[in-house]
Amino acid sequence: KTLVYYATTSLLAILVGLFMVNLTSPGIIDGKPARELIGLGELPTHLAQHIADKGSGDLIGIFLRMVPANIIEAGAKGQMLGLIFFSLLFGFFLTRVKGSGGDSLRHFCQGVFDVMIDMTMFIMKFAPLGVFGLVAKVVATSGFEAFTPLALFFVTVLMALLLHFLVTMFFILKMAGVRPGRHYKAMAPALLTAFSTSSSSATLPLTMECVEHRAGVSNRVSSFTLPLGATVNMDGTALYECVAAMFIAQVYGIDLGFATQFQIVLVALLTSIGVAGIPSASLVAISIILASIGLPAEAVGLILVVDRLLDMCRTAVNVFSDSVAAVVIGRLEGETEILKTPLD
Repeated sequence: KTLVYYATTSLLAILVGLFMVNLTSPGIIDGKPARELIGLGELPTHLAQHIADKGSGDLIGIFLRMVPANIIEAGAKGQMLGLIFFSLLFGFFLTRVKGSGGDSLRHFCQGVFDVMIDMTMFIMKFAPLGVFGLVAKVVATSGFEAFTPLALFFVTVLMALLLHFLVTMFFILKMAGVRPGRHYKAMAPALLTAFSTSSSSATLPLTMECVEHRAGVSNRVSSFTLPLGATVNMDGTALYECVAAMFIAQVYGIDLGFATQFQIVLVALLTSIGVAGIPSASLVAISIILASIGLPAEAVGLILVVDRLLDMCRTAVNVFSDSVAAVVIGRLEGETEILKTPLD
């Protein structure tokens, strides 16, 4: 039930983002792609044509690339979906290995993970310098008008997140038979923490406290749904990935057909499951989506200017969706006292 809920709400979030980005078209300014305004180079003609000509066969190609014939070759070619699938499969069987061999390998993987996280956070400390360099170059060549598409992108993402947070989640709570307003109030401390830390993992203890003591969900349900949700349920992140990929395509003047947009939805859903609950982790997933449709990964640098504040907003949406999952699953499991105790 929990996994079905997480897959469904992530898909709904992506569709909300897709609707909003098609409605506002932030990458199109005065009827023209914002590529020159932002200072991006033109895509090669053959690459632009290849992206525009994508069809249903390319959707099948996604699933074929998810199961690589050679994992070393997949890594060398940057086939991230294949690497993710192999890692999930490897991790599953790693948990089933008994004895000292399995323990040693698990300790090794944990050590590699810790080192990579530390390296990533060290590199991210220099991100503001890189963003300053990108912004300074654009302003020097295009003036402050270059910020118009980025401002529209920011507003589009914010509107989509609010729509999912206030409308989609509201109706899900309503369908669960509880008073949505009480749950929004119950989760206020966790939402403020998620907004300030930009980390669903760091917010997890407070999320569990709010869900159990303020919303009245049992520990049996919350201790399963919330840690799992902090890992695999990323509604706000999935929405952001979709809008970002569509925005970058619009900036380059690429008119994406239904098949390519569906491909973005599918890859955003798959990659959001594996995104770490740390600040700016979704930038890696966006690079995977861009590579899957043929756009240059370096275009991610476009959105770094507004990413931090949007990261805070989408983390709050991620955490709230996890809490709604606990309420929904609790109700489906027969719990009747959810959101009925008075709040302090």
